Amino acid sequence: MAIEFTLDGRTVTAETGETILQAAQRLGTIIPHLCYREGLRIDGNCRACMVEIEGERVLAASCRRQPTPGMVVRSTNDRARSAQRTVVELLLSDLPADRPESWGEVGFWAQRLGLEAPRFPARESISADTSHPAIDVSLDACIQCTRCLRACREVQVNDVIGFARRGAHTAMVFDMADAMGHSSCVGCGECVQACPTGALRPASLRLARISHTSPTAAADPLAVAERTRSSRFDVESTTPSPSSAACAPPQQRRDTLATDGRKKSGLAIPAARQVDSLCPYCGVGCQLTYHIADNRILAVEGRDGPANRGGRLCIKGRYGQDYVHHPQRLTRPLIRRPDAAKNPRHPVDPTDPSAVFREASWEEALAMAAAGFQRIRDAHSGNALAGFGSAKCSNEEAYLFQKLIRTGFGTNNVDHCTRLCHASSVTALLEGIGSGAVSNPVADVQYADVIVVIGANPAVNHPVAATFIKNATERGATLIVIDPRITDLARHAEHVLQFHPDTDVALLNALLYTIVEEKLYDAEFVKRRTTGFDALCEHLAPYTPEAMAPICGIDAGTLRTVARRYATSKGSMIFWGMGISQHVHGTDNARCLIALALITGQIGRRGTGLHPLRGQNNVQGASDAGLIPMVFPDYQRVDNADARARFEALWRSPLDANPGLTVVEILNAARTGAIKGMYVMGENPAMSDPDATHARAALASLEHLVVQDIFLTETAYLADVVLPASAFPEKSGTFTNTDRRVQLGRQALQPPGEARQDLWIIQQLAERLGLRWDYPDAEAVFSEMRRAMPSIAGITWERLERESSVTYPCLEEGDPGAEVIFIDNFPTADGRGRLVPASLCSDEERPDENYPSVLITGRILEHWHTGSMTRRASVLDTVQPRPEVSVHPDDLHTLQLADGDVITVESRRGAISAFARSDRSVPPGTVFMPFCYYEAAANQLTSPALDPLAKIPEFKYSAVRLRRGEQAPSRSGY
Repeated sequence: MAIEFTLDGRTVTAETGETILQAAQRLGTIIPHLCYREGLRIDGNCRACMVEIEGERVLAASCRRQPTPGMVVRSTNDRARSAQRTVVELLLSDLPADRPESWGEVGFWAQRLGLEAPRFPARESISADTSHPAIDVSLDACIQCTRCLRACREVQVNDVIGFARRGAHTAMVFDMADAMGHSSCVGCGECVQACPTGALRPASLRLARISHTSPTAAADPLAVAERTRSSRFDVESTTPSPSSAACAPPQQRRDTLATDGRKKSGLAIPAARQVDSLCPYCGVGCQLTYHIADNRILAVEGRDGPANRGGRLCIKGRYGQDYVHHPQRLTRPLIRRPDAAKNPRHPVDPTDPSAVFREASWEEALAMAAAGFQRIRDAHSGNALAGFGSAKCSNEEAYLFQKLIRTGFGTNNVDHCTRLCHASSVTALLEGIGSGAVSNPVADVQYADVIVVIGANPAVNHPVAATFIKNATERGATLIVIDPRITDLARHAEHVLQFHPDTDVALLNALLYTIVEEKLYDAEFVKRRTTGFDALCEHLAPYTPEAMAPICGIDAGTLRTVARRYATSKGSMIFWGMGISQHVHGTDNARCLIALALITGQIGRRGTGLHPLRGQNNVQGASDAGLIPMVFPDYQRVDNADARARFEALWRSPLDANPGLTVVEILNAARTGAIKGMYVMGENPAMSDPDATHARAALASLEHLVVQDIFLTETAYLADVVLPASAFPEKSGTFTNTDRRVQLGRQALQPPGEARQDLWIIQQLAERLGLRWDYPDAEAVFSEMRRAMPSIAGITWERLERESSVTYPCLEEGDPGAEVIFIDNFPTADGRGRLVPASLCSDEERPDENYPSVLITGRILEHWHTGSMTRRASVLDTVQPRPEVSVHPDDLHTLQLADGDVITVESRRGAISAFARSDRSVPPGTVFMPFCYYEAAANQLTSPALDPLAKIPEFKYSAVRLRRGEQAPSRSGY
């Protein structure tokens, strides 16, 4: 209900639930405020926003007070202004006079209110805390507005920042008054983004802060405040044209305290321009803003996007972007020297590629790359060639890459990292509900009563998504965490099921059995929208919780309780990760999850559904664009004659009717000589593939290997030609996140040296292979994609430039896009979901006397995928520089090892050494290792066994043994 009241002499209307301050901001009336920030709980503790309300004895805080009909409010009369000035003057007197950049919003309001030199004495100086590699803490600039506390505890729910002591001694503290770098802070920087002064700032700006002109204590405060406002809040804004080969010059000034007085930016970066773009890391798809000067990223801020509401970021997104400036960036094409044999056991030093490669011109390198492919194709057919694309590249790059492989090489041997992460999920989803896409966005947890997180650790792998889950539990939702490890979300969960590794199907079938036995299923939904229910019920007969409890390690009572809670809530939502998919029974695991949602009707509504969390920033988009060996774009089968005819007409080229080989199959074929040449764009199979020693030997055996990348990766070590490509901030294009949101990434930087845009490189190779393409920019490629892919046909480039994000399916221009799908039916032949029973199946490699422990691989918060980017990001590498093996303390005690000792982990495929980490989150008999460290490459140990349907490797279960390590791993080359 709209509320009419009087504000500063004019009649205005407030919307339901608005405070006076919020209504004033919306209407363009500026009221000073400091503790208030949009998106944070309202505290009302700074009192800078005081207003007079007619008929009331005392002033009111406008950030907390809601208007009532007929209320008369004055924000600019003498009484209100006097209170506002006094508060701001008191706060200004406490801020460091020699660091005007720390005055921030206080300085802005001081200037706006016409304040002169503060009349009050400054407080005692406090030493800065620079213990954290990403964040500087200067509590002498803290005004105790509590924005950082609310951001930490209520937005990110990390619970690090608190209030300590009383009265004049009150202070913000980290944990138990620890130095920030020694606290439990995860470096998300939400506190930095919320801070209205320089109390919390990116450490990267320390030198810039020192270089500011420092006024004396007697300096004119108006002049100081104006300089502060200019340096802190006025930045140049540029949104370069997607088709521009270079970053456009600054176009306009953007005052980040807009006319409504709301804070838009809080970084003091003189002469910086802003470019709105996306995070290049996980599949959440956070929107962000780069602060750029001299073709360098100075800092990053979160931008309010649909996937990271309020501008949330994690440590990688906010502080992991300087990899693009690393001295090891490839800047000229490289050709292997004739005297440099490929040795997969002896890596090339990326600081000295001249030991193996020589620099070449682009013309020579492209000619040699194309000639090798042409020679093999003409002599042995296109099926002797293969291509690995990348989920780190844009939709347009993925589309052109797979088109090149299919029309230039003449084969469907094209794949990317989805084969190593969610291939089994997609296989089961296509089989069960006709689509590999998620049914609901992550943020739908706000509508859920029950949230199931199984085989995933979002707090580490999808940190911003995890914040929405934590927010939901704070609201009262029930969180159920199911995992062999006690993951970071467990402390927020009502039920934690730490089951035995490799027993997913036993556990999930016990849940299904309970729902069927107790008639907790949605009979109407099952009848109307599914097939196969009777066969499923018959199959489940032996899978009682009592029978499955000894197998999975969870007692029958808990299994029944969890099944009841999931089935009977008004909204249950399932998230899963690679703990479900990376098994030889990964497809069966996903089949069980699909069955849970279908038989209970927990799909097709807000707060329900199935969501496999995508691991890389564009794994969803790359899959949609056809970077898969058995389907064309939009998952149209290559062996479907009608689909093939449509693409032959669109691409004007004959196409192979046979599905191609997958990632692991391609490397196996390379080892036997069936695959003789490969084109790898942005992938690093020498690190990411199972049994990495075998994978490297396969790559080394190729007659012709061309690698296109930004660094000399472990895969590029073995290349014949290396083509220097563009990093994420150096190009424009679209990327599709885990929520099915197509989002626009904008170019912020020029590539270094002679490095080139990936789209340009692909087209240059295509031309030399006889293709006649003409795509002047990413927009032109996207235009063709719209014709090839019905799911995005309604999304225009102009709309993306305007809105930055559109959710598919969007079939016609003007469609809003569908966040929730499968509302009335499923995209199957009969519109029904298919229930597929799953039987117990285990990896053939079991622990035994020789290899008694189980190895689980995965990721850690600070590093991503194979580490080629994050290990060259200064903050991330400082926080987590060395490889560690997480081992239960009882197992360490048995081995007579202590935390930090060198430990060797050995499987039937090899042995690696790393540093032991005592960790009670892993059960005894199990160890966990990240796969991002070359010097301790976990995938040298993992099993190459494949899921028979999805062809995904078994990364989550390998038999190993542990012993004391003799030599610490060396990280030479990084």
